[in-house]
Amino acid sequence: MDEPLTEQELQAVEAIEAAFQFSTSASFSSSAPSIARKRHSDPLKDQDDQNCRRRLPNSIFSRPHSNVFSLSPCQANLRMRYPEMRFGGQILYSRTEIEAEKAAVELLRSLEAKKKEAGCVTVGFDIEWRPSFRKGVSPGKTAVMQLCADTNRCDVTHIIHSGIPRTLQLLLEDSTIFKVGVGIGNDCVKVFKEYNVSINAAEDISLLAKEKLGGDRGIWSLASLTEMLVCKELHKPKKIQLGNWEANVLTTEQLHYAATDAFASWHVYQVLRSFPNAID
Repeated sequence: MDEPLTEQELQAVEAIEAAFQFSTSASFSSSAPSIARKRHSDPLKDQDDQNCRRRLPNSIFSRPHSNVFSLSPCQANLRMRYPEMRFGGQILYSRTEIEAEKAAVELLRSLEAKKKEAGCVTVGFDIEWRPSFRKGVSPGKTAVMQLCADTNRCDVTHIIHSGIPRTLQLLLEDSTIFKVGVGIGNDCVKVFKEYNVSINAAEDISLLAKEKLGGDRGIWSLASLTEMLVCKELHKPKKIQLGNWEANVLTTEQLHYAATDAFASWHVYQVLRSFPNAID
């Protein structure tokens, strides 16, 4: 039997792993994502949940950045500063009904293909709205909806202008397409009240984290889970988070912020669901 490593040797190994994690993560985050705007054109039961949690589409493991992207938990090190979490794929921005419908058709077609391969499919989900800074004044209507199902593409739809077109509604109501996010239940209620569209098969990542990792649901924010499981920092600049999401056209910074939130939800969920449940 080999002799156990000394404390000094363990620290040296840990330092090497941390340096490698930082260098590969930094190279991935430095790649500049592209933003595509849809052109105007004409619009073209339930799956077994346990099966969905066990099987992942093969496309996840064949990404161009597979050398740095991993669905396994990282080796967290509280003593170091992590690189920024940033979505590195294509951001597909839609702001008119025609653009949103065409984007939803393409996304649903892609999700159906993934579903045939893996038995089910999961998308990271989030929404944005204009906050209110006056007492007694309600926050704005849901203005932006973002969906991300892999490292390739994130759909950011400016629904305050486009509304929720028919195909996007079908996608949201499809109970075989799992939508995941932290606090997603409140988001679902807000969207239903404002657009009369139900979001089915929604799962709160913070509740799943409580099952898998233990602790209180309140401690598991998306930022804390991103840092713990992915070894990335999920930045939340107030000037963007509390900005005007009802603007005529979203800024590049707003698009990156929105896409990264949905991507972080998807990525964290993929890592988290591989954990066994916590022992009470």
